Amino acid sequence: MTEQVYTTKLQAGLGLIPETEKLLDMWEPGMDNSALLDRALDSGDFPTMTARRLRNVVSEGFAPRYLVQDGAPASALKSMREAMSDKDRKQLFLLFTCRSNRVLADFIREVYWPQYAAGSTSLTKSDALNFVNDAVAEGKTTTAWSDSTRTRVSSYILGACADFRLLGAMAAGGRKIETFGPTTFVTGFLAYELHFRGLGDNAMLNHEDWGLFGLDPDDVLAELKQIAMRGEIIVQSAAGLVQISWKHKNMEELADAVADS
Repeated sequence: MTEQVYTTKLQAGLGLIPETEKLLDMWEPGMDNSALLDRALDSGDFPTMTARRLRNVVSEGFAPRYLVQDGAPASALKSMREAMSDKDRKQLFLLFTCRSNRVLADFIREVYWPQYAAGSTSLTKSDALNFVNDAVAEGKTTTAWSDSTRTRVSSYILGACADFRLLGAMAAGGRKIETFGPTTFVTGFLAYELHFRGLGDNAMLNHEDWGLFGLDPDDVLAELKQIAMRGEIIVQSAAGLVQISWKHKNMEELADAVADS
């Protein structure tokens, strides 16, 4: 996670899905935050958005999610775009949004999935607000958020979860918990991406990112064995140890393979 403390950056646009689609179209490798903003301002593709608002969307929303690591997330999304379904793409947007917004990531892991597993049908404003209040009390924010900030952030959390289809529309003070799980594409992408970041096979299986999709290490292993049946990887496991043979050597090779599939 790039953000280890909780911030209010979700206010830049929650899931930011339509804006992300447009900005990815405009972005080119090597283009930084400032250059992307200039292109967006000149494009005319955001006619209802003020320059100040667009600047906030790019600098506080898009850039921390997709332009980190020299633009690796944006590059991966663009290079594999034609091979991804709409569902694949939105789930990767969720992944990168959570990496740059710890408050959302922890809410999904610590509140959403336990409630999902317990058979709850909805999450309420109180569920989100209690989570935020506990976080402030535990010192997870840089400052002691005011009551109004806590209320806003709890609303942002639920709204972002709805944007990414973990939750449904607001009704009677709550949002319906939707059926949610990672696509095969996203499972393979995340496994390879963690591997390319230098994680060993067991560390990859235990990485916290899987918790965003409700998967524990055993679940991940089962998913990867299904992918192995298609020949994309080779998985060997015994006595709690896992060894994976990876077909592709870097993200560019993976992108080429995905594009050709």
